[in-house]
Amino acid sequence: FDGKTLDGWKMAGDGRFVVIEEDGSVESEGGMGLLWHTKQKYHNFILKLEWRISDEGDNSGVFVRFPDPDDNPRIAVREGYEIQIDDKAGDAIHQTGAIYDFAVPTKVASNPAGQWNTMEIQVINQFYTIIINGEKVTEFTGNRQTEGYIGLQAHDDESKVSFRNIMI
Repeated sequence: FDGKTLDGWKMAGDGRFVVIEEDGSVESEGGMGLLWHTKQKYHNFILKLEWRISDEGDNSGVFVRFPDPDDNPRIAVREGYEIQIDDKAGDAIHQTGAIYDFAVPTKVASNPAGQWNTMEIQVINQFYTIIINGEKVTEFTGNRQTEGYIGLQAHDDESKVSFRNIMI
C-alpha cells in the first residue's frame, strides 16, 4: 500500500476503505467488505502492517491465502485465514491475534484505542506465527491452500479501523 491510492487493491462486498493521506493510512467504513491486493498471490511470506482502532469495541481482521473473491468477501472467510482484530470479543478464539475460529492467542497484546499497533504475520508452508507489538501471540499449523491473496476486513458500520505501512 503506497499510502496515497488504492492502486492494485479492490473492494469486495458492501464496506469500503477510504485513504487518509495525512497519515498514509486506509480506514474502514460501512458494512462487511474485503479490501484485497489483486496484483499477486503469495505462498511463503512475512506480512507486516500497522493498525489502529478508533473505539475499544472495533472489529476487523487481516486475511491471508484466499482465492480471488470476485465480489464475495465471504470467500476469504471460508477459504483463507483471518487474523482477528477485536480486543473485546466474547471468547479468546475471536480476540485480537487469534486465527479466527482456529487458534487462540496467548494474550491480547494490542495498545489502547487511538494508538497504532504493529502486526507481523509469518506464513511458511502451513505454519503461521502472529506477532503483535513485538510479542509472539499465536502459532498455528493450518491445512488450507498454500497460496493466495492478502486482504483487510471492513467488518460493520460501527467499526472504524485504520491500516498503514502494509508490506510483504
